[in-house]
Amino acid sequence: MAESLNRYPKVPGEEHLDGAIAEGVEGLRDAGRLFHGFKWSLGTSSNYSVVLQRNPLRLLLTSSGNDKRLLRECDFVVVDEHGKSLVDPAHGKPSAETGLHLLLAELPETGAVLHTHSVWSTLLTDRFGEVGFTLERFEMLKGLDGITTHEASKLVEVFANDQDIARLAGRVRPRVLDTEKPLKHGFLLERHGLYAWGKSLAEARRHIEIFEFLFEVLGRKLQGG
Repeated sequence: MAESLNRYPKVPGEEHLDGAIAEGVEGLRDAGRLFHGFKWSLGTSSNYSVVLQRNPLRLLLTSSGNDKRLLRECDFVVVDEHGKSLVDPAHGKPSAETGLHLLLAELPETGAVLHTHSVWSTLLTDRFGEVGFTLERFEMLKGLDGITTHEASKLVEVFANDQDIARLAGRVRPRVLDTEKPLKHGFLLERHGLYAWGKSLAEARRHIEIFEFLFEVLGRKLQGG
């Protein structure tokens, strides 16, 4: 077995990233175990990333096709601003949805991006489609950065799914980078799943947990009539 299959990914000539890579890998492995336990990342679904540095951009990303419950140290890649892997090919290929992670990493405060595939997000987007839906007057909304009262109302925006990630990112981009009323915290892809981000991995994980909790609350409420 190649040495690279037993260790963290390394970027040749950029050894200063080694510590951040190791920390990011362990944090994302922990998120994978947690999200699998909640049935938000089953099979080989989902992808996660951490911003390692910004100039030039270096993004630590789960490689494609791995069980998120059992992520190994080697199941990660580091990509540049174009999505090109900078590590040994033995670590695998970047996620097919790398373009969406790169888009969200353009936001100056983004430190991590997490993507899940839950039952409740799938059902809600199947019901509401691109109209989206609103979460309001729930105490748990206060877990989203900047929301300080349960009286808040949060529109969850939904985008039609697309296998062409560049085209999909092109549709999402105007909302994410809107300077007047930017898209915050997260969005949904129809019949697909949730993307959420935060200033740190801890904040991104909290946003996932808040959204997924409230999706289940709303879904169960709608089922009850």
